Amino acid sequence: MASRFFADLRASQVDTACSPSSVAVLPVGAIEQHGPHLPLATDAVVAEAVSREAVAARGEELDLWLLPTITYGRSVEHTWAAGTLSLSTATFAAVLDDIGRSVAAAGIHRLALVNGHGGNVSEIQTALRDLRLAYGLLTFGINTFLAEDHDPAWAASENGLGIHGGAAETSLMLHLRPDLVDLGAAERRIPAHMADNVHARFGGSVSFGWLANDFGTEGYLGDPTLASAEAGATGFKSLVGTLGDQLAEVARFDFPDSARTR
Repeated sequence: MASRFFADLRASQVDTACSPSSVAVLPVGAIEQHGPHLPLATDAVVAEAVSREAVAARGEELDLWLLPTITYGRSVEHTWAAGTLSLSTATFAAVLDDIGRSVAAAGIHRLALVNGHGGNVSEIQTALRDLRLAYGLLTFGINTFLAEDHDPAWAASENGLGIHGGAAETSLMLHLRPDLVDLGAAERRIPAHMADNVHARFGGSVSFGWLANDFGTEGYLGDPTLASAEAGATGFKSLVGTLGDQLAEVARFDFPDSARTR
């Protein structure tokens, strides 16, 4: 089976290998603190691994091309911590714009950003429209976040607050890179005072600005002590399967001709 890694192509091959119907798949991560138990690269590791497996499974069928991962993201909520390497909002937007322009120049009309970091979500949503307007691309944002209800124990214990370094992320890393996980340093870190909020909470109807150390000096939220490699393996398989199905819809997505900007 031929490689579906875009960077493996020679320049002379791009015009014949890629076409307007191709889908460029761009993993986007972050380098940021994830508490004392997880590595800085957690979000990038997950986004790249899920994207790589989905492209390997469905690449020939859907004409997918895996772009090199954007390892750095917008991690301003974590810049208080040693090791966090964050792009500014303007720089992150400029990087996405430059890659979108380059993808369009390669003759590819569909770009899917596969994101592993919550702090990137709003900027990616803005970029989707900006890239559509500037370059006529069909643009898509997909998040590789393992749902809390993947494991009933998480849902009962984390109360929707295990959003950073909690059971889900820790389980995925125990599956993908157990050598980088220190479960001995993991403790339960749930902001119990928010659990009763209906609106002003993560995922609620009222959003709020926050920094990770607003919830404690270790900067993570969740209960990583509930994590397991087994849960990570089943969760990873689910993420890969879901991403494959999402990319199948991306590959056939289009607007009516009359609605196109280009």
